[in-house]
Amino acid sequence: MTTDIQIEQTTVPTKPSLQTLKKKNSKPAGNRKSSLHFNSKLLATIRQTHPPGTGKQITSCHIIKYNLDFCFQIPRSTCSESCRPGYRKAVRPGEAICCFDCVQCSTGEISTQDDAAECMKCPDDHWSNERQDECIPKPIEFLSYEEPMGAILAVISISCTAISLTVLCIFIKYQDTPIVKANNRELSYLLLVALMLSFLCSLIFIGKPRAVTCMLRQAAFGIIFALCVSCVLAKTIMVVIAFNATKPNSNLKKWMGPKVSNTTAMICTIIQVIICIVWLASSPPFPEQNMKSQIGVIIIECNEGSTTAFWCVLGYMGLLAIISFIVAFLARNLPDSFNEAKFITFSMLVFVSVWLAFIPAYLSTRGKYMVTVELFAILASSAGLLVCIFFPKCYIILLRPDMNTREHLMGKHATEKIK
Repeated sequence: MTTDIQIEQTTVPTKPSLQTLKKKNSKPAGNRKSSLHFNSKLLATIRQTHPPGTGKQITSCHIIKYNLDFCFQIPRSTCSESCRPGYRKAVRPGEAICCFDCVQCSTGEISTQDDAAECMKCPDDHWSNERQDECIPKPIEFLSYEEPMGAILAVISISCTAISLTVLCIFIKYQDTPIVKANNRELSYLLLVALMLSFLCSLIFIGKPRAVTCMLRQAAFGIIFALCVSCVLAKTIMVVIAFNATKPNSNLKKWMGPKVSNTTAMICTIIQVIICIVWLASSPPFPEQNMKSQIGVIIIECNEGSTTAFWCVLGYMGLLAIISFIVAFLARNLPDSFNEAKFITFSMLVFVSVWLAFIPAYLSTRGKYMVTVELFAILASSAGLLVCIFFPKCYIILLRPDMNTREHLMGKHATEKIK
């Protein structure tokens, strides 16, 4: 059995020598059979590692190594390797318990030790890293001034406010000219102030949502926009009244004063104020951490509190816009002296189109993108009112002063009719 084994005298500093092992293994004759049986198994194992014909010799070091490994090392499973952190053991059905597969932990779960039987779920405000062996805090997301989109929207808002203020200054400077005096200049001033406030209220939507800003966002937006559309509606009604008052024996002349248009604008706005007060008193908006809309991210957003109240605010504003559009559309063919109805019609068409496109876009987005959609609707609809109603008048005031006369505004047809 030992003819193919060459034993050399080798000293192993950290392990007992072969002579020591031989002395320790010298046993009575009654135990030699078991020792021979053990040595046979040991030599068979060594021969498997160093088969004949490979040129490798079995030395005393090999015998000592295998002997000591057998005596001092914990046996390892030869079926499956250990599962590292980030994985869990999944036992193979119908096989030995030492046979298993290493399955990576699911997203949001971790394991921190070898051969973990189960993965641990991370807390709600944490998420697993790429190796699935550690929970890390989730990133927080909201529309801030530091990111490009927030900065661009803020610049647009401030720029549009400055343009509205410039137009207001032009109207005040040329307040005694016919084109400014036409169709209630006080109402034009009020509309310009409301447009400035609508541009500025968009800044409340940028930044980290807080209790105060969440309450002010929708309430300020709803009231200011109701004031804008109410002013446009009052101007449209005054166009119709002014045209019909020029007819003989008309009873509408007593409604020609600024009190009618101002009262109309105030009443329509007060209704919106009442809706917002009921909303804030019953179920006000509040900030919340949304951890379900987007995986691995905490979205800080404003919960509207009462969805019904929010859509009531938008619905009332839309109702005013549709009424203004219908009245202006019906009055678009009035004489040139009252052609402001054409510009009001186009401005209301832009306004209604923007907010109709806003509804599906708002409902299909979440987080900062939902806020961005609402800001775009606010800025686009306000800019539509500013450009369509006031830019044609500014063009005449600044670039065509020869058209800023009563005769030109009245037109030939209207002048003959008045005479």
